Amino acid sequence: MINVLLVDDHELVRTGIRKILDEVKGFKVIGEVETGEEAVQFCRKSEPDVVLMDMNMPGIGGLEATKKILRYSPDIKIIVLTVHSEDPFPTKVMQIGAAGYLTKSAGPDEMINAIRSVNSGQRYITPEIAQQMALNQFKSPDENPFNSLSERELQIMLMITRGERVPDISEQLSLSTKTINSYRYRMFEKLNVSNDVELTHLAIRHGMLNTEKM
Repeated sequence: MINVLLVDDHELVRTGIRKILDEVKGFKVIGEVETGEEAVQFCRKSEPDVVLMDMNMPGIGGLEATKKILRYSPDIKIIVLTVHSEDPFPTKVMQIGAAGYLTKSAGPDEMINAIRSVNSGQRYITPEIAQQMALNQFKSPDENPFNSLSERELQIMLMITRGERVPDISEQLSLSTKTINSYRYRMFEKLNVSNDVELTHLAIRHGMLNTEKM
C-alpha cells in the first residue's frame, strides 16, 4: 500500500486527486492539508510514503516545506505538483531533494506512474520538462534572469509577488525583517528592478507566476 499525502491550498484540486487515487488499487490517501506548515507537521506525526506538494501556497510554500520534511524524514518521497513548468523552478526543486516534478496539466495515468516510480526509489520528471532542463544547459543564463536567484531568494520572490508583507514573510521563515530586506534588495539588484511592482511584472513576463492565483 502506498500512503499518499495531498498538499494544496485549493480544495477542488485535492478532491479531484483524491478521487483519482481512491480508484487505484494499492493507493491510500492518508491526509489532505492546505499549507506547507501543515504538511511539515503532518509528516512529523505520520510519515506518508509519497507527498504530492503544491509549490505556490500561502505561508512558507512548497519549496521550504519540501526542505523541512526531507530534513527530518529523508525517506519520504515528495513530488512537486505545480503549474510552473519554466526553469529555474524544476531545477531548484530537484536540487533540494524532491523525488519528482509534475505539472498540473499531467493526466491521471502519468500522476499514478510518477507516484509508483518515486515510491520504488526512482525519480520522475514530466518528459517535456526533463527535455527542457536538458536543453537549458546550452542556453545563456541571461535568457531568464531568475536563474541567477538562490533558492532562498526564489522563495522570497514568490512570497513578495503573492502580496505578502515583509513582517509576515519574516515570521513565516523565522528570519529577521532585516534579513528578508537584505534578500529583497539583493534580488532587486540581480534582476535590475527597483520595487515589488517591477519585480511582479518581471516575474509574470518570464512565466514565473500563476496569474490565476493572483
